[in-house]
Amino acid sequence: MSLKVTSKDQVESILSKYDTFLFDCDGVLWLGNTLLPKVMETLNMLRSHHKKVIFVTNNSTKSREDYVQKFDKFGLKVQKEEIFGSAYASAIYISEILQLPKDKKVWIMGQKGIETELHEVGYETLGGTDPKLDEVLDLDDKENCPVYNLDPSVGAVVCGLETKINYHRMAMALQYLQKPEVEFVATNIDSTYPTHGLKMPGAGSCIEAVAFAAGRTPVSCGKPNPGMMDAICKSHKIDRSRSIMVGDRLNTDMKFGRDGGLATLLVLTGIETVENVKKLEEKEQPTYYADKLGDLFELLQ
Repeated sequence: MSLKVTSKDQVESILSKYDTFLFDCDGVLWLGNTLLPKVMETLNMLRSHHKKVIFVTNNSTKSREDYVQKFDKFGLKVQKEEIFGSAYASAIYISEILQLPKDKKVWIMGQKGIETELHEVGYETLGGTDPKLDEVLDLDDKENCPVYNLDPSVGAVVCGLETKINYHRMAMALQYLQKPEVEFVATNIDSTYPTHGLKMPGAGSCIEAVAFAAGRTPVSCGKPNPGMMDAICKSHKIDRSRSIMVGDRLNTDMKFGRDGGLATLLVLTGIETVENVKKLEEKEQPTYYADKLGDLFELLQ
């Protein structure tokens, strides 16, 4: 049965049991451009107790360097190495798991974060932030219409959240995905994400349209993919039995932690409700839940 964190003793117990705290970002630390209450104090408190903190986000629109800058705007000092994003995870998957040759190009349906991370590991990219993708396709102009002029060196398609999604982008992704030798990678499959008090379509909603058209299922590199957890544990040398995943989504964050052998803490500042927790079988419920992350700090006072 999931335990609600409501007392100082419970927080002290959590601090004694866990050395590493993995955090989702959107809906846990902030909503949109608003830092949630007592987040800074909570992170400072954890660092003062010599806890390792790692930020794990499915937001592929930003690179790790972009995230360092976003944290900095909130007055939060983090290192690039403390951030694991789905764009970075996708780049690592293509480079180290698929071992796609570096003379192959990657076509992107998504934003700058994916481009940046792929460039850092040595790939040339197409699509992505190219402004030509905003133009209407003219299928009658075979000489200039890009769907007739594919680059034969494309070896993979990566899809993530694309807030400028249109027919042009979907059509180009589909043309490459009709080639069976072209790998199909998704940064993450979140159906929605919380921002500005709203629930908005997520990367999974964009990717699903392309996957349906292509009749293919992509490999997803973000939460809850266990490969992402393996990469985090390997690079940070963490003990899973003394680690806890903090997030705001049951089907990604909590599943990611649970399947990875970590304890889990659900915060109710994002997508989920207590009712959603109680609907789950006991074995699928988070280890703990709290109204907000800042409760860990406030309850210790």
